[in-house]
Amino acid sequence: MKKKNNLRLQDPFLEREREQYEHPLPSREFILQILTEQGAPTSDDELLDMLLIEPEEEDLFSRRLRAMERDGQIMRNRKRAICVVDKLDLIKGKVQGHPDGFGFLIPEDGSADMFLSEKEMHQVLNGDVVMVRQAGTDRRGRPEAKIVEVLERANNKVVGRLYEEHGIQFVVAENRRISQDILVAAGASGGAKAGQVVILEIIKHPDKHAQPIGRIVQVLGNYADPGMEIEIALRKHDLPYEFPKDAERQAKAISPVVSEQDWAGREDIRNLALVTIDGETARDFDDAVYCEPVKGGYRLVVAIADVSHYVQTNDALDREAILRGNSVYFPRRVIPMLPEELSNGLCSLNPQVDRLCMVCDMHISSRGEIGKYRFYPSVMYSNARLTYNQVAEMLAQPDGELARSNATIVPHLQHLYDLFQKLLKAREKRGAIDFETVETQMIFTDQGKIDRIVPVVRNDAHKLIEECMLAANVCAAGFLQEHQHTVLYRIHQGPTPEKLEALREFMKEFGLGLTGDDEPQAADYSKLLKRIKGRPDAALLQTVMLRSLRQAKYEPENIGHFGLGYDAYTHFTSPIRRYPDLLVHRAIKAVLHGKQYQPAQKWAELGIHCSMTERRADDATRDVEAWLKCFYMRDHLGSVFTGTVSSVTSFGMFVSLDDLYVEGLVHISELGKDYFHFDAAKHHLLGERTGQSYRLGDRVQVRVVKVDMESTKIDFVLHSEAVEPEGSSKPKKKSDKTAGHSTKPPKNGGKVAGQAKGRK
Repeated sequence: MKKKNNLRLQDPFLEREREQYEHPLPSREFILQILTEQGAPTSDDELLDMLLIEPEEEDLFSRRLRAMERDGQIMRNRKRAICVVDKLDLIKGKVQGHPDGFGFLIPEDGSADMFLSEKEMHQVLNGDVVMVRQAGTDRRGRPEAKIVEVLERANNKVVGRLYEEHGIQFVVAENRRISQDILVAAGASGGAKAGQVVILEIIKHPDKHAQPIGRIVQVLGNYADPGMEIEIALRKHDLPYEFPKDAERQAKAISPVVSEQDWAGREDIRNLALVTIDGETARDFDDAVYCEPVKGGYRLVVAIADVSHYVQTNDALDREAILRGNSVYFPRRVIPMLPEELSNGLCSLNPQVDRLCMVCDMHISSRGEIGKYRFYPSVMYSNARLTYNQVAEMLAQPDGELARSNATIVPHLQHLYDLFQKLLKAREKRGAIDFETVETQMIFTDQGKIDRIVPVVRNDAHKLIEECMLAANVCAAGFLQEHQHTVLYRIHQGPTPEKLEALREFMKEFGLGLTGDDEPQAADYSKLLKRIKGRPDAALLQTVMLRSLRQAKYEPENIGHFGLGYDAYTHFTSPIRRYPDLLVHRAIKAVLHGKQYQPAQKWAELGIHCSMTERRADDATRDVEAWLKCFYMRDHLGSVFTGTVSSVTSFGMFVSLDDLYVEGLVHISELGKDYFHFDAAKHHLLGERTGQSYRLGDRVQVRVVKVDMESTKIDFVLHSEAVEPEGSSKPKKKSDKTAGHSTKPPKNGGKVAGQAKGRK
């Protein structure tokens, strides 16, 4: 070491570096401090000299500087001198592309989005992380950014469709936020033919002067092949769909039956008449229920699969479960969070076998209020695998054939139903919001295409199970909160001030008002819903109310669940298919043993990640459903239908077709010879000359005129303005087997009834 005053000894994080590394380097914080004190860009040699970096340390030190560059802490100017980013007034963020070629920078610090022109977007792709400088404002007054440096490339592989023009091959990405065509390098087509769906590996990213270039590494097949829509969605949304070898080995090594050693420390509740109640197509059974009347009310037992016994923190299965975040339910295919040996086997509460579970054992008063409760690990035995429809039938017809063949179970179902009635009253008293929405199910042909779309009737059995799960989730949140244990809460915030004001202004036009002043509660929403029930415009008013609320998410900071009217709420009841539930189980077990559970990652990071994977799954399922509906609609060009305006935008209005549960767009240019102006607060388009108005909830008649498979869009025109549909010589007769598509998310969140469990 050089014999002079060693500046490195002044590093405030020296001890931390010594603990982590055998040969500690100056910390990032200290490097930034030294660079900042220089007051000007610094060369590598100057920095090496100041920090007394020995020759044998130079390689490791260079790596640290490169990492700091990647993270946007420092950057190099044209002379390759090192600059502190904070001194350059640069902003780090992620690129979000737009199908029309321009894009936006989403700043990492949460500040306002910045506009990226089409010219700037030429050098990046959607998802890239960049450093930008504000370069003025665009014509709409938005801050406009100029890219200074690309820190991280987000796209190594892209799924898309291969095209060929004038001997030049290129791939158009399925992700429409990637608007640039990606050229295929000479001789790198991998034998793919024009029109096929391929996986392309990018070998040269775009820059100011050149398009991106790639090579085709896999041919998925033809666009219309059965199941292709799912294969595309998996890759487009980066959904993990193959389990790594170590996770598969771990799953296969677990005994397929409950062993004697697994009984240690567990209560035996196999004497209870527990049953599972799920949809007809469900294969993973998370929960079983039992109810009996007791003094002062009811005993409700909710038994949940003990996944945490088999999946330990940071083992192979756990690492993959974190990555996936949740199971994804596509039409006719499920991408599970855990391998089938667990999700459909040992962790599924299948009938007539012993299973390990975590139990929430509650006493609920005759007024539906939760009293004492306790959690404990146990061994259970499911007496029957029942469906919602079976339970509804047995409750409605206690003397019927199905009830007689399940005579030992029916009394317990009746106890559950009695308790459900009490819980419903408590829910009403609590003021939980209960929007009336329609869920749908796709019925498929043998070729994997839609035959028809039907509504799923939500009977009392669905609601009964939902109330039982809500009760257990509330107890889980209360238990962990009482013991001051960090966990991921399921939080739902009320409306933003802007949305609240817009909602109140809208309701005024109908002579209605939302109580609660500046901070309305769920009960205020519930009160307004009761007032509008039965009105002819009830669907319109409910839709506007629903859109005023924010999306639920996972966070370690508890701020309550607005929609359900709970002060504290978490997810405990589905650890097979949701990672937050698995974390809750581990936290509860830790408390029972007088310990604190520490996950593999920080709680806040896990909350952000699990919220993202939930949105990712919804986006992927929407894409698949959209493609299936478009494929189906090709046979219905020219058909005329009546529908309801489900959304109004600056570029037109979406119409939901009656009894078909699908949407399409009537473009603003098809509304008539007039200038139409969009009013977001009033949810309508108003004609300047004619005064013609099209509003959310209006009834209209439309004709299907175009189906675009590549963009998964369906276009309607008003029937009075209808033209011959593209690809059709004459209108076809109206059919009752018709579907449509919207580029907007469906109201049911993209879930497929009968597969996704609707438990909040």
